[in-house]
Amino acid sequence: MSRKPAHIDAMTPAEQRATFALAGIYALRMLGLFLIFPVFALYAEHLAGATPLLVGLAVGAYGLTQALLQIPFGMISDRLGRKPVIVAGLLVFAVGSVVAATGTDIWTVVLGRALQGAGAVAGVVMALLADLTRESQRTKAMATVGMTIGLSFAVALMAGPLLDELWGVPGIFWLVGAFALAGIGLVQWVVPTPQRTAVHRDAEVVGGQLAAVLRDRELLRLDFGIFALHAVMTSLFLALPLQLRDAAGLPTVDHWQVYLPALVLAVAVMIPFVVLAERRGRMKGVFLGAIAAVLAAQLGLNAHGTSALAIAGWVWLFFVGFNLLEATLPSLVSKIAPAAAKGTAMGIYATAQFAGAFLGGVGGGLAHQHYGLGGVFTFGAVVCAVWLAVASGMPKPRPLSRRILAVGPLGEAEAAALTARLLAVSGVAEAVVVAEEGVAYLKVNEAGLDESALDALAPAAA
Repeated sequence: MSRKPAHIDAMTPAEQRATFALAGIYALRMLGLFLIFPVFALYAEHLAGATPLLVGLAVGAYGLTQALLQIPFGMISDRLGRKPVIVAGLLVFAVGSVVAATGTDIWTVVLGRALQGAGAVAGVVMALLADLTRESQRTKAMATVGMTIGLSFAVALMAGPLLDELWGVPGIFWLVGAFALAGIGLVQWVVPTPQRTAVHRDAEVVGGQLAAVLRDRELLRLDFGIFALHAVMTSLFLALPLQLRDAAGLPTVDHWQVYLPALVLAVAVMIPFVVLAERRGRMKGVFLGAIAAVLAAQLGLNAHGTSALAIAGWVWLFFVGFNLLEATLPSLVSKIAPAAAKGTAMGIYATAQFAGAFLGGVGGGLAHQHYGLGGVFTFGAVVCAVWLAVASGMPKPRPLSRRILAVGPLGEAEAAALTARLLAVSGVAEAVVVAEEGVAYLKVNEAGLDESALDALAPAAA
């Protein structure tokens, strides 16, 4: 098998600059959304007009506007340019943060959170990243940006209680507004301006593919999975801070002492399971086990969450399952989505994720209002049980990965002929050559792939 020269496989300085700057923008925005999770339920008790349902609405409101607007924003950016849309979205996010910071009643905070979500530029950030990276580097760059979601969530759980002690929740909202302005600075002065804006089928939604992707039962099964996971996660943080304070007697400023060990130990435990799933072909078993762990954590918090130590143990189990699912769900979408429709599949997946956060806020808040804290955990357990039933029917995923090859300008007939030749290469399971993009999208079995034959068909990628 042939090997590409080391300089081909390395990012250029411009690609590194774009990747890390856009990862910073993504991280600042996600951190801004997550920082209130560990403290808002405690703060909202003192807001005028607050009820458990409205507290849940305030926590989850960002998910509704994000779900409604993220795909349209991506399509608008194809016409107006990426940078102007990102700047506009970050400005809306900053305005929402100010509204939430100055609100003294629950409805004002709900409006602020909805405005934060309306700055729905996550998809546009990924599209800009695709504009600024070569096909051979795009997967690496997108993975770097994607890692910021988990990192932002972890930092938010640690920092939220400490920042609340220093500045209170209004101060946190002011801080995240400043994060949005810092993101605008990165867009304007650090992120390179692409020479051209193009549609990238691996990174963004293509309108003409929506109907076909939405008809794919296996992708819908995974969309329901991320919907359920974020519904459970959002509802959990309507109850967990209150349980730590009231049942365990732990002051808010010390809640990080539960979250930090639980997160660190969960990551240490999950790594072997990720290896088992990806390299040993045990994806389905690990996946179902992770859902069961999240379900068990909800039941345990409901029945046995009466001390800080017990709560920490159940929170650890939740994070083991949650982190595994956050890692494996996108991988499964990538394996199952058609070769040239990954961007569309991931756009629908992200929409389902944000819609789940909204449902989790409203459903968890409603359960809290009528059934107390135990009702919130029961709500989460029911969602997990339904998900486990839905997921149990999924087929064993094929061990496929993706390749994107630059093949240069082609006519339609040449693209069709190249598609046929690519499909004849040993190890290539799917191939689509898009003539107008000069790109071939592949799904391959790495173990049996004939690299030499593949390189010979794509000289522009070498």
